[in-house]
Order: sequence, then C-alpha cells, then structure tokens
Amino acid sequence: MTTVQPTIAAQAAAVHAAAAKRLPPEVVAAFDADRSALNAKGLPAQITAPGAPMPDGALLDPHGAATTLTRARDGRPAVVVFYRGAWCPYCNLTLRTYQRELLPALTERGVALIALSPQKPDGSLSMQETNELSFAVLSDPGNSVAGQLGILTVASDDVHKAQSVLGVDLTTANADGTPTLPMPTVAVVDAGGVLRWIDVHPDYTTRTEVAEILTALDGSIS
Repeated sequence: MTTVQPTIAAQAAAVHAAAAKRLPPEVVAAFDADRSALNAKGLPAQITAPGAPMPDGALLDPHGAATTLTRARDGRPAVVVFYRGAWCPYCNLTLRTYQRELLPALTERGVALIALSPQKPDGSLSMQETNELSFAVLSDPGNSVAGQLGILTVASDDVHKAQSVLGVDLTTANADGTPTLPMPTVAVVDAGGVLRWIDVHPDYTTRTEVAEILTALDGSIS
C-alpha cells in the first residue's frame, strides 16, 4: 500500500499553526506583518529570466572548501534550490521533502540537486547532517549567486527583533555578516548552464512543490 506524503504546503501550514500557539504574540505579529508586506510587494523586478546564463560565483562546501555551481553541476542539468538557512523551519521541511521525494526522480533523470544559502559552511553542514541530506548543500557567501539572480530581500527591524527573541541572529549565521536573504527559489538549469525555469516565493512559508519541479524539468530540458 502506497503512503501518500503530505505536500510541502500542508507541512508548512502545520508548522505555522504550531508556531502561532507556541511563540510570544508579539513575535507572531511581527512575522505575520512581514509576510503580508512581502506578499503585497510581490516579486522583485530584476529576476533573471529563463534563457539567460545561470549566474555563478565563489561558493563553499560544508567543510569550507571553495567550489562553484558549475563545478557542483559537473556537466549535468541541475535543480538549484535557494533557501534561507538551517535556522528556518520551512527550509528544513522543504529540503527533507526534496531528499525523500525529489532526489530519486532527479537521479533517474541524471539531474543534480543543489541547495544554496548565505549561511556559513557550518550551517550548511548542520542542515545536511540534521536532515540526512545526500545532495550538495553549499554556502553562497554574500549571496553572490542569489544576488545576480535578483532574488534578495532584507526583513524589517521588527522581524530582526523577533528573530533575536528566538535566538536567531542572521549577522552571525550569514557568511558575510549581513541579514540579507534569498527569497525561497527553485531554478532549473540545463547541462550547458542556461537557466530554463525559475520559481520565486516572496512569502517564505510557501515553497515549490515536487510535482511542479518535475513538470518544469520535463518541459524545459529535453
């Protein structure tokens, strides 16, 4: 009997509901206001369009060794996932889902799965080990790749204060010492390094579902 796995949206809704009951009201209010503002603002105007070369930059693996997106792809098409950090519960549940449901399908297709965040390598290592991820989890110091892609955002001071209540300090977690983050994004890159599809989420509690990625992959890379 096949077990139907919950969607990322359903998992995220459960995390959000639990947090609303557990966290201080002022923290919940700050996060909710931030999400409303992000949704109202919508997508950034300068997102790289499909058909352009996928940006690349100086990345670090979980042990601090220098690498690049091109090196990580190793001549293969790739699904590149931009996430905020190991401290983000929505990132954790999404990458676990991709490990369980997306990675096997990509492996069958000869497609790499690569996750990038602005956090320090030790954060990447924590994300990889805690969630038992077997795909590449890399640091994008200074949001080099994410910035070229046009998907960056900075939360309000109220959100930074709310995060500090929870013990999260982005200036410590991020490799460049700033609180800048990528919007959760999935990009499909072909074997030649061309961006073929991109899905950007201003609301960090929403993510790209596995079925959407596979449909986009099969429709954009022959």
